[in-house]
Amino acid sequence: MKIGVPTEIKNNEYRVGLVPAGVREYVRRGHSVVVQKGAGEGSAIPDSAYVDAGAEILDTADEVWEQSEMIIKVKEPLPAEYDRMQENQIVYTYFHLAAVPELAEVLIDKKIAAVAYETIELPDGRLPLLEPMSEVAGRMSIQVGARCLEREAGGKGVLLGGVPGVARGNVVIIGGGTVGTHAATMAVGMGAHVKILDIDLYRLRYLEEVFGNRIQTLHSNADTIADQVARADLVIGAVLIPGAKAPHLVTRELLKEMPRGSVVVDVAVDQGGCIETCHPTTHDEPTYVVDDVVHYCVANMPGAVPRTSTFALNNATLNYGLTIADGGLEAAMKADNVLAKGLNTYGGHITHPAVAESLEKEYASVDGVLG
Repeated sequence: MKIGVPTEIKNNEYRVGLVPAGVREYVRRGHSVVVQKGAGEGSAIPDSAYVDAGAEILDTADEVWEQSEMIIKVKEPLPAEYDRMQENQIVYTYFHLAAVPELAEVLIDKKIAAVAYETIELPDGRLPLLEPMSEVAGRMSIQVGARCLEREAGGKGVLLGGVPGVARGNVVIIGGGTVGTHAATMAVGMGAHVKILDIDLYRLRYLEEVFGNRIQTLHSNADTIADQVARADLVIGAVLIPGAKAPHLVTRELLKEMPRGSVVVDVAVDQGGCIETCHPTTHDEPTYVVDDVVHYCVANMPGAVPRTSTFALNNATLNYGLTIADGGLEAAMKADNVLAKGLNTYGGHITHPAVAESLEKEYASVDGVLG
């Protein structure tokens, strides 16, 4: 199979879909790889490293898309890339289609085989290709939140760890999954007061076993969220429903109860966000203010640390990509139910139930469309 790796074009997105070690593995198995010139530079990977691994360097994105049976990316195709997609092409990347219905229409119209990193799901419910970026985003959420709390950035001027004789910052994390756990790790390390809210009592028990009395766990419900958010210096939105739009758990009315200069960081923004007043921002203009509360809602947070993020992502995505390339998409999906859950569109159909529900589209099962 011919694999293509274009340069990412999202604002300040410096990650790349495949690293040289991955190229070498595809080539070793008899596949060919084309990489757009400069695609890895943002992650400090020169073109020469790809050439040494066996890839061919092409000058333009148009050439890469045109020549490839499977495109490996990081972020969802943007409007400038819609015309580059070819009918029945495999695109292997993050999609988050619940938040971009117009992209879903293009994928359906072009009969793209869209394999979404974020919905590949293990039997225990874990999302192995989302986890590494959730780890990065969770840790970054506290870093950027702490920065936004500084007065110069529009915040109330609170140091999360405090100093002797002065109260520490109050961090409220809504969601105790991968993002929430790694956010808590950073917040605890900075010395903040940390509270984690989740609806899963078993998850809360696990978090208490991990963190002990360094955090407080609370069952997530409307009353608890309202009480904790109103007293928070920093709120981290870390809610995820695989393939579906995130629910708005922090409303505009609740936001008004937060003290002036408080900060919200919505890591779920690429799935619609769990804070009602959030909308996607970019690394160029990462924040805005609503009701005197600073909002940080960058949809590709890990893109700010591309070297770490690129290699962490490739560690997770490589084997699934090789499975598709080695056996062909249909055989791979039939043989591996975990991988099949990543198929979001195929042959002009929506093939993931949560995505179909979020987009209010008809759902077609993977088994059904593959025959």
